[in-house]
Amino acid sequence: MTPAERLSKATVAERALRLGDEEGLDAITIRRLAKELGVTPMALYWHFKNKDELLLGVVDHVLRDVRASRSAGDPWQRQLRAIVEAMIGVMRAHPCLPDLLHACDKTRTESFTRATNDTLVLLADAGFDVEESYWIATYLLSGAMGLVAGQPDRPAGVPAEAADEWRRQRRVQLECLPADRFPMMIQFAKTYRHAPDLERYFTFGIDLLMSGVAAMAAGRR
Repeated sequence: MTPAERLSKATVAERALRLGDEEGLDAITIRRLAKELGVTPMALYWHFKNKDELLLGVVDHVLRDVRASRSAGDPWQRQLRAIVEAMIGVMRAHPCLPDLLHACDKTRTESFTRATNDTLVLLADAGFDVEESYWIATYLLSGAMGLVAGQPDRPAGVPAEAADEWRRQRRVQLECLPADRFPMMIQFAKTYRHAPDLERYFTFGIDLLMSGVAAMAAGRR
């Protein structure tokens, strides 16, 4: 069996995803992928006719496990949280995913549509109408993307080995602010003395997102 015959959509999507994570979305091209996989570009066209279809295929592949809860008997709050946690999990594992979701029409993929439909079903159980449910689903996705983008760690361009020095410089920068005008920012500077607790950060952020939805649902009832 030739390399081209061994190719599957999942294989191509997984390699494209790796390229995106390591080098950014611009690195994901049919020609580059063909080289990486040891085939001709024509071999990839059997699966994806162009780059737009390729990006959609990557989205469909990476979101395949973003779904409602492990147990259908769980309350809607727990199932909805499971979807948000799963979405944040894949974004943390694949740094290119937020940009990818902006770059293509994700609503054309089955995985994203299924996750959205699951979310609307759960929010209907919570007492929201379908239009409100879609607004909430959009809010939760934006919130998840914002949490990943804003995580209190070094910026994306700073390598791991330079993290301590980056935090030191950030702390000094804040400590040099005028104390009479920015006392809380100076106090916040102390948090840069140690690496952030990312698990606590994400748990706190998901709690914040979910509490707003739960409070509105409780008000409806």
